[in-house]
Amino acid sequence: MTGFGDLWKLDATDQAALVRRGEVSAGELVDAAIARIERFNPALNAVVHPMFERARKAAAGDLPDGPFRGVPFLLKVLAAEFGGEPMTEGSRFLEGYVSDGDSELVARYRAAGLVTLGKTNTSEFGLLPTAEPELFGPARNPWDTGRMTGGSSGGSAAAVAAGLVPVAHANDGGGSIRIPASCCGLFGLKATRGRNSLAPHYGDIGGGIVHEHVVSRSVRDSAALLDATAGSVPGDPYAPAPPARPFAQEVGADPGALRIAVMTGSMNGCDVHPDCVAAVEDAARLCESLGHSVDYAEPDIEWETIARLFSNLWTGTFGGAVADWSRRLGREPAPEHFEPWTWRMYEVSQNVGAADYLLAVQDAQRIARIVGRFFEDRDILLTPTVAAPPLPVGSFVWTEETRRSARHAVARFSSHTPLYNVTGQPAMTVPLVWNRDGLPVGVQFAGRYGDEATLFRLAGQLEAARQWKDRWPAIAV
Repeated sequence: MTGFGDLWKLDATDQAALVRRGEVSAGELVDAAIARIERFNPALNAVVHPMFERARKAAAGDLPDGPFRGVPFLLKVLAAEFGGEPMTEGSRFLEGYVSDGDSELVARYRAAGLVTLGKTNTSEFGLLPTAEPELFGPARNPWDTGRMTGGSSGGSAAAVAAGLVPVAHANDGGGSIRIPASCCGLFGLKATRGRNSLAPHYGDIGGGIVHEHVVSRSVRDSAALLDATAGSVPGDPYAPAPPARPFAQEVGADPGALRIAVMTGSMNGCDVHPDCVAAVEDAARLCESLGHSVDYAEPDIEWETIARLFSNLWTGTFGGAVADWSRRLGREPAPEHFEPWTWRMYEVSQNVGAADYLLAVQDAQRIARIVGRFFEDRDILLTPTVAAPPLPVGSFVWTEETRRSARHAVARFSSHTPLYNVTGQPAMTVPLVWNRDGLPVGVQFAGRYGDEATLFRLAGQLEAARQWKDRWPAIAV
């Protein structure tokens, strides 16, 4: 078997198998992961709230006999609450808040046997496609610590990419699973709207644009964890049809000959870096070699409408989030509680009225039907995940002097991911390519609403062809 010092190289599925066979204990896995966090986190700033003693106590106790019993795990410090632990959402506004109970998702992670070692870095309220909050400082990319991790689930992605844990929680309101997975060389799936519940505090967030899942090294970990967490609770606003069989059984299954549409350009008219275009073209050739048909096509939709509706959904949702936390905390928002970018967005949110928000929801539903028709005669749409390889840390810094350029940089970088938050469709980042600078450049595959199964079958096939999960950044080895 793998030596104790090499446990970090195993995915969560293999680590859990060792525990079931009695070859290692949950405590040994947890201690090994804590040792790696203590060694590498000072350079990465991925874990911002350790929970080591609580994790050791859990590992030594009577863990649930779930599919990932004893596997070390990290939770993003945003949205998902762990009872008895602080949650800041990357903001000074929440300092001092301690969760009084578990979110439904966290309860399901516990039932799966995962042992949470701490919480990971994120941008303030998850608003930016990076993880560089003033509260914690920037998370850094293991492939080049001068580069951003992507975001907002950047701390989770950095931790998994460096082998601190095999899989970590992430969420996605505009690309926040897929973008950091692309930047850090991981697999990242945004599941179908409603696949994972947001109970008990939320029915949906932003008209259904926010989704919960994980970033992982292996496709099978993502699939098996979705099996462990998926499913609505009474009162949830969305309940997609359950899968025909467990998602884990789709990984390795024959996807058949898929009809794959390819789009290399930007969804908002901004330039796409040649490395990202080349990665999509490489993925298209790989798909053809695997027996799939490929054509260059894109949905006939109004990108300006998408930008406007997403801006109103996102801005209105953020204003609502601040109002929600203000009510829960008994604390009035003030500029000193927020970063300048965030406070400016809060001010703008006060001018997004109920009619603006509801029209944005209506437009989103109309766009979803248009995109849905595009998928009637195609199985997959392949695009870049982001419009550039991982950018230097600090690329999105907001000041009065840089605010316009920073907004443009954010819009360009993250132009390909928000569409599927609007439509609710599943979409995944797959790490097939590293550029000449040794930086990962992910590509995005989107599928029909409710059809994660096809994505998992294709991802398993691509993983077998490229074997990315054994590729590690130099800092981790």
